[in-house]
Amino acid sequence: QVQLVESGGGLVQAGGSLRLSCAASGSIFGINPMAWYRQAPGNQREVVARISSGGIANYADPVKGRFTISRANAKNTVYLQMNSLKPEDTGVYSCYLLTVGRSYWGQGTQVTVSS
Repeated sequence: QVQLVESGGGLVQAGGSLRLSCAASGSIFGINPMAWYRQAPGNQREVVARISSGGIANYADPVKGRFTISRANAKNTVYLQMNSLKPEDTGVYSCYLLTVGRSYWGQGTQVTVSS
């Protein structure tokens, strides 16, 4: 089993920044692709950013140039640096990890951006 624990969410004014962390623990073998998703009230969950096992990142169009995903492999941790936040970035941000044959989700952390 793999556990993912997110932290770093909160309330911030528009234009501000937050840094999310996701620590993975349990039966983790090697370096696995990970991602951040978000879900706003009334909306479907959507991918925000992905990072491959080799560290290659890609982003959803709405966050390009503002968000940065990174990883610390020795700590089995992935980060999401969010700058220039907008009210439309509000939602529950969840961490995702893909292994061979299985995927795992964290419990999510709330991000609220006030205008």
